Amino acid sequence: MKRAPLLVLTGTVVGFIGVLSFHTRPATLMQPGGGTGGGPARTPVSASPAHGVAGPGAVRRAVGATEQFGYGLLDVKVTVSGTRITDVSVPTLQVAEFTSQQICEQAIPLLRSEVLTAQSARIDAVSGATYTSEANAASLQAALDALHMK
Repeated sequence: MKRAPLLVLTGTVVGFIGVLSFHTRPATLMQPGGGTGGGPARTPVSASPAHGVAGPGAVRRAVGATEQFGYGLLDVKVTVSGTRITDVSVPTLQVAEFTSQQICEQAIPLLRSEVLTAQSARIDAVSGATYTSEANAASLQAALDALHMK
């Protein structure tokens, strides 16, 4: 009976030391074409007609700021023709775990569809992917701001 408190104390100390000595390194998954992330907002890459004058139907592209969300980093690339958003993609997506990767793989196509329908960064969040939705909208708005869009 006198050994029980000693064993409990010893087990607690050993467990505590085990937890303190446990080191993890977050896994980073990147989709093809991804950058390093964490940098400042990128400048727009524009395609303009001859003579360097962009007309009303010119195709322009910009990449928004890299946004940190609850489970990783992402940025959004937007393509605009005139005043119409014609394409939205996520060139950089870094997540810390497999579950976050799965959530992003489901949410990002839905967010893309919403942006193309709304023609704006003001869209509803995807249920179950609130952090991803907010980061996506913030990066998209930064890209639209760089293109002087609404």
